[in-house]
Amino acid sequence: MNSPKNPGPARHATASPGRADARRNHERVITAAIDLFREHGALVTIPQVAAKAQVGKATVYRGFPTKEDLLESITQLGLDELARRTAKARREADPYEGFRVYVFELFDVLAHDRLLAERLADAVSQTALPLLEPLIEVMETARATGKLRADATPRDVRVLLCGAALQLVRFGERDPAVWRRYGDMVLQALCHRP
Repeated sequence: MNSPKNPGPARHATASPGRADARRNHERVITAAIDLFREHGALVTIPQVAAKAQVGKATVYRGFPTKEDLLESITQLGLDELARRTAKARREADPYEGFRVYVFELFDVLAHDRLLAERLADAVSQTALPLLEPLIEVMETARATGKLRADATPRDVRVLLCGAALQLVRFGERDPAVWRRYGDMVLQALCHRP
C-alpha cells in the first residue's frame, strides 16, 4: 500500500492527465495564435484562435486573460526568433556587413510575420523599441566604418524602417522579395555617398 508521502503510480497517473491536457491545450493555443497573428496581424480575434486551436474561448482566456496578453506573448516569440536570426549579424567582424545582414534579416522576418510588421509600423509603440534598439546599436558601430552616412541618426532608422513597414503592411504585401527590395532601399538611403 502506498503511503501519503509516496503517492505511487496510480495517484500520479490520475493527477497528470489534467496537467498534461492543460499543457497540450496551451501549446495548441500558442501554435494557433502564432499561425493566425503572423498571417493576419492583430485583427485576429480570440474566438478565431480558439477555433483554430480546437479549444473553447475559456481555455484561451485561462492562459491569456486579455487579447493584449496573447498579442504580447506572440510578439515576444517573434522578437526571440529575430534575436536568434540576427545574433550572427551582431557578431560580424565587419560592422557594416553586420548592419547590412541585420537589415535584410529584419525585413525577411517582417515579410513572414504580419504582427511584428504591424508593431514595427507603429514606430511609437513600446513593442517597436525591442525591434529597433539592437539595429540602432549595430548602425552606430557601422557608422564608424565610414560606410554609412555620418549624419544617420536613430530617428532616421525609425522613419525609414517604420515607414517602409507601415506602407508594406497597408498594401498587404506578403512577397518576401518585395520586402527585401525595400530593405535594400532603406540600406541604400543610409549608406555614405562619396
